[in-house]
Amino acid sequence: MTDRTPNATDERPPKPRPAPTPDADSAPYWSAAREGRLVVQRCTNCGARQLYPRDRCLVCRGPVEWVEATGRGTVYSFTVIRQNYSRPFRDWIPYVVALVDLEEGPRVMTNIVGCEPDDVRIGMPVRAQFEAVSDEAGIALFAPVSGADSGADSGAD
Repeated sequence: MTDRTPNATDERPPKPRPAPTPDADSAPYWSAAREGRLVVQRCTNCGARQLYPRDRCLVCRGPVEWVEATGRGTVYSFTVIRQNYSRPFRDWIPYVVALVDLEEGPRVMTNIVGCEPDDVRIGMPVRAQFEAVSDEAGIALFAPVSGADSGADSGAD
């Protein structure tokens, strides 16, 4: 059996986090994340909120607009990735891939950062933090909420 540990045969430096390719529907989301803001779409007819970006409301097919989100959410489900030999992921092992329910309603897939993977729990309160990944885009990652960060200072409508 051969040694399959990360970097066993590949000594290249870590590759940056993959960047999305914004399109007409998603560009406002990626741009806001690059600026350190989390936005979701809100239907101007029925008020439903959604994410990922679409050109129409999933509930009533009405027009949508972008609105600021609080950046707060709760871990709905997660898994800990302990094997991934692809660059750039090999250098992050172990890492957490999670589904997070945003306060505004949408559920997003993300990474949980800022804690040990074994400390992540379903129901854990989390808050968005952002990482620029290209000139056009940033991504939202989520970290556990500390006691001082759990206030109700929303700023979102």
